[in-house]
Amino acid sequence: MTLARILAATTAMVFAATAAHAESIRIGASLPITGGLSVSGEKHKRGYELCTKLINEAGGILGRQVDLIVSDNRSDPATAINQYERFINVDKVDAVYGTFSSRLTFPVAAILSKYNMVHAVPSGGALRIYEQGYRNLFYFQVSAAEYTGKDVTAVIHDLIPAGEGPKSAAIVSADDFFANAIAAGLLGEKVKDPATDKEIADLAPGYLANAGIKVVMQEKWPEEGFNDWLNLANSIKRSGAEMVVGLTASAEEAVQLTRALKTVGATPKLVYLSQGAQNEFIEGVGKDAADGVMIHTTWHKDVPFESTLAGKPFSNGDFVKAFTAAHGVEPDEDSAIPFAVCQGIEQAITGAGSTDNAKMAEWLHARTKDAPVQTVLGRFNWDERGLAQNKSHIMTQWQGGNLKFVYPKGEFEGVVPFSYPKAGF
Repeated sequence: MTLARILAATTAMVFAATAAHAESIRIGASLPITGGLSVSGEKHKRGYELCTKLINEAGGILGRQVDLIVSDNRSDPATAINQYERFINVDKVDAVYGTFSSRLTFPVAAILSKYNMVHAVPSGGALRIYEQGYRNLFYFQVSAAEYTGKDVTAVIHDLIPAGEGPKSAAIVSADDFFANAIAAGLLGEKVKDPATDKEIADLAPGYLANAGIKVVMQEKWPEEGFNDWLNLANSIKRSGAEMVVGLTASAEEAVQLTRALKTVGATPKLVYLSQGAQNEFIEGVGKDAADGVMIHTTWHKDVPFESTLAGKPFSNGDFVKAFTAAHGVEPDEDSAIPFAVCQGIEQAITGAGSTDNAKMAEWLHARTKDAPVQTVLGRFNWDERGLAQNKSHIMTQWQGGNLKFVYPKGEFEGVVPFSYPKAGF
């Protein structure tokens, strides 16, 4: 072959590769793969990657393969902002997936609103995110974190015999967007926009007060670097609280708190944690310490949610099977939530017939209870703020080393009786 023919062939290959790349749909996601949020960040990456892989194997979206670009923001808000700017202005992505945690989502929301990009949020529940007036937000969980207490106290009201529920509570929490948001609802605090000090919501008197539970202790630990778990646990024990509310920023913090309560011999009747549905929790504390611990969750492997992927029926069981085959372990909600976000973006692009984000947002806003986005987390439609409608948390409890779902009653098969009071640590 002559040099001219070699050059011509090489040029043709380059043009073909460039054309193929240009025809793909590019989606960017900034995640905390390292840093303090890395455990959940890595699991979010797995959820996005698995969903993308299955979509591509089924022929892609609108006949185009999907290129997923994941960057590590190192659990740093400024880095997350810069990475989404780069996705949009340099990488020229067609769409984005949201990041993990309210701490990162809050600043990122302003950037994605500025560029009118559909912001499908996997894990950013603080109400202040959704009260900024952005029209591009779509939260793929139950509701703002401030309203979580509604489902926590519903368990107490509906599953514990009258007069036998806890009368006092100790609330201990990370000084974190998400933890502070749940605490605000439980305590009945006012929620303010940190930038303007404008009142967003008044949650008085609070879910605990409504349930007749008196708060006898409240303490926060710093967002990073806290290790005084034994002193914290001793303070909880001395308070005599019949209910412990542990609002942690990560599964690792939930492990540390539970271990410390076991070490000091605390004996509350009920323990509710905001994190702890993950495999790392039961591995870190053991089944005896975990037994009876209640955790709210958005997803559980045994809930028979039906959804679609690449235009075909795709069940929760299909997701568990595919994830287990890919990673050798069953998924938890930290991988199921981003998988659902990916499903939502795929359905939005398909429904809009385009990667035009304005058309995608219009299609998502048009979803209703009877015509929802269908995911492994169930069905989604949103209010004007971007918060899901017609959804409640699945309340779970560790029993015998397994995470069982105990509430709501009568909605799914497999709901087991609630274990109360806690047998101890």
